[in-house]
Amino acid sequence: MSNLNILPVSDPSFRNYGQVLTGYDVKELLETLDRVTPCPDGVEYVPEQPELQALAIEKDFRLNAYGGMPVQVGWCNGHNTKMNCMEYHRDSELNVGTEDFILLLAKREDLDENGVLDAAKVVAYSVPAGVLVEVYATTLHYAPCSAKKGQGFKVIVVLPKGTNLAKPAITVKNAEDGILWAANKWLLAHADSAEAAQGAKVLIRGENPDIAGQI
Repeated sequence: MSNLNILPVSDPSFRNYGQVLTGYDVKELLETLDRVTPCPDGVEYVPEQPELQALAIEKDFRLNAYGGMPVQVGWCNGHNTKMNCMEYHRDSELNVGTEDFILLLAKREDLDENGVLDAAKVVAYSVPAGVLVEVYATTLHYAPCSAKKGQGFKVIVVLPKGTNLAKPAITVKNAEDGILWAANKWLLAHADSAEAAQGAKVLIRGENPDIAGQI
């Protein structure tokens, strides 16, 4: 697969996938994230971290960014260069990191009539440390990627409360119900991913994007 063109989130094309949010003071948030959370060799995700949830900025996220909806403030840390899967939620996700990181993204409208994503549709955006971004509900995304070789990332993840917790027991009514992986989390897996080995539906065709050679 040809190399991805890694663009900055300041590029106008990012507006198709999300937006940069201004006016939020994330200094204490990132200091707390750096102090209380690990940076594993792989990738670890925690939906809600008590020390982050207790900060004053949680109210700003809840009232301003989500218009009064209850939110959870968690994190996704580690080292990663591959896409592996794509997911989406019914609501936007907010991300901000202690270091630069890269997001691999696509759009739900990129899915074909069978709900399959061509990996050639995946794009890459670099998010500078301390810049808060909103990833739209219509944007396919997954774990962040490292922006520099050997360097990890620590990224705040803000979502509506309950997202990514246990999958509800449902009666499958349609094809989309078949890819519900957790609460408010619909998942498309690449055949190479650990999630596919765990039973996630393989709905991404083509080579698994990997930016290791570009950072």
